[in-house]
Amino acid sequence: MFYVSDRTAITAETIGHSLLAQFEGITDYKEVTIPYVDTPTKAEKVVLQINAAAARDSDQPLVFSTLAEPATRATITNCQGLVLDLFEVFIKPLQEEFQAVPVVRRTRSHRLGNRSAYELRIGAIDYSLQHDDGARVKGYDKADLIMIGVSRTGKTPTCLYLAMQFGIRAANYPITEEDLGSSASLPGPVAPFKDRLHGLTIEPKRLASIREERRPGSRYASIEQCRAEVRRVESMFKQHGIPFINSTNTSVEEISTRVVQKRGLERHTSL
Repeated sequence: MFYVSDRTAITAETIGHSLLAQFEGITDYKEVTIPYVDTPTKAEKVVLQINAAAARDSDQPLVFSTLAEPATRATITNCQGLVLDLFEVFIKPLQEEFQAVPVVRRTRSHRLGNRSAYELRIGAIDYSLQHDDGARVKGYDKADLIMIGVSRTGKTPTCLYLAMQFGIRAANYPITEEDLGSSASLPGPVAPFKDRLHGLTIEPKRLASIREERRPGSRYASIEQCRAEVRRVESMFKQHGIPFINSTNTSVEEISTRVVQKRGLERHTSL
C-alpha cells in the first residue's frame, strides 16, 4: 500500500486506512508513505519504487494518491499499481457543481487558512500537556473538559488527541486508591468542576495487562486491585451522574469523537 502526496500524505493515509478497514481479513500488507512528491521528477522515482514492488510481489500494489498537479498525477498514473486518485474522485464532481475550474496549488492542502484556529489548537495542546495526570490543578477553571479515571485507562492520549484534532482544552486527573475511599466523593481538585468531568473506565483484565507492563508483579498490576478500582470508580461515576466510556476496545479517535458529540463541545478545526 503506497500513500503518495505532494504534501504530508496525512489525507492519503487517513482515507486509505478508512477504506481498507471495510474489508475484513485484509491485514497482511506493507505500508509505504511517500510525502512531498511535488515534481514530475520525484514522481518518476516513486513510479520506479512502485514498479519494483509489483515485480517483487505477486499482488498488484495499491496507490492512494492526493497529488494536486496534473503533470505529477499523470506520472504516477502510469505506474504498475492500482492508482486510487483521491483528488480526482472529488474534484470533477465539484468542478461540475460549481461550474468553475480549480486553481491547482500544492499549498492549498493542509494550509493555515485560519491562523486563529491554528493558534487555538496550539494553545490547547500546551494546556493539555501542562494539566496532564493531575500535575497542575489550578487551571481547571479554563478547561473545556476534564477526563477522570483510574491510572492507565487512556486519559492522556485522549486529551492530547482532543487538543490536536479539535482544539479542545482537555485536562486529566487520575483517580487514585485514596480517592476511592468509603465515601465515594469526587476528589477535591475536580469536585467544583463536575459539569466538565467525563470518565474513562476499562475491563479489569485489560487494565491488569497494561499495568503489568509498567510494574511487573506489583499489587498495582494485580487483577484483584484492578477489579476493585474499576468497580469503585464506576460506582463513583454513576453516583455523581458523570458520563463515562469504556476504553477497552475503543480507539482514542472514537472516544474523542463520542465525548465531543455527547457534550456538544465546539470544534476549532477550520484550518
